[in-house]
Amino acid sequence: MSTATASMKECIENCQECQTTCADMLTSHCLSEGGDHVGQDHVKLMLDCIAACAACVDFMSRNSDHHAHYCKACAEICKACADSCEKVGNMDKCVKCCRKCHESCSSMAS
Repeated sequence: MSTATASMKECIENCQECQTTCADMLTSHCLSEGGDHVGQDHVKLMLDCIAACAACVDFMSRNSDHHAHYCKACAEICKACADSCEKVGNMDKCVKCCRKCHESCSSMAS
């Protein structure tokens, strides 16, 4: 990864943090809370966010010429996930990491 820029390395770290935080919150928090936390749209968004972050890490870690496409999609998904987590409530950790990931992926997509 010696060819990765500092901003790419930061984005990889943000994606990894978002992926693990969302996975942890989904399994340890949402499933036990029930209600809106396990609503189909919310759970699907969280799973999409986890998968999008993993794909971004994969493409950026090998410095793929196509990483910007994945970063653009990941930024959109992370924003939607943050909005959903904010709406559901009591998910500040997810909201924070998704917003951070949205920002760094947006900068990688341009």
